[in-house]
Amino acid sequence: MGLPFGEDVNYWQTSKSSPDSWMEKTKRLILGLGGKVLMEGFGSEPASGRSAFMLSFEINGDYFKIVWPVLPSRGRNEGAARIQAATLIYHDTKAKCLSAVVLGARAAFFSYWMLPDGRTAVEASVPELAKGVPAMLRNKNYDAAPQLDGGEVIDGEVIG
Repeated sequence: MGLPFGEDVNYWQTSKSSPDSWMEKTKRLILGLGGKVLMEGFGSEPASGRSAFMLSFEINGDYFKIVWPVLPSRGRNEGAARIQAATLIYHDTKAKCLSAVVLGARAAFFSYWMLPDGRTAVEASVPELAKGVPAMLRNKNYDAAPQLDGGEVIDGEVIG
């Protein structure tokens, strides 16, 4: 599964705000929900052209990690692509924060929930998505980690 071009996705060149300002707004959303931001970063692999933003946080004892790819640009407009990625993280997080008020943080941010082996729930269930971001932002044992099968238990709950 390849990533779409940024020009084909919402928020392409709709903001003049920097990626840092969007990430600050995103962190304020997490703090407003009673969470604690643990880490943030941006990484890129010049050889592959892949890059991504990362935000790690804790809410009510659960740990979460968002790794959001910067989409490729047909016109090679890396600045607009980075702004778009940070804008998308903000809007995704804002929607999940609203859901968390009703459903709880783990349910709302489930795809970003950190499993005991360091992978996120999405890395365990849809490993192809992780290949779209730089290796340095993935779990260091991601490629060697076993995929979950039906009947396995995590946190006392049987998977599939």
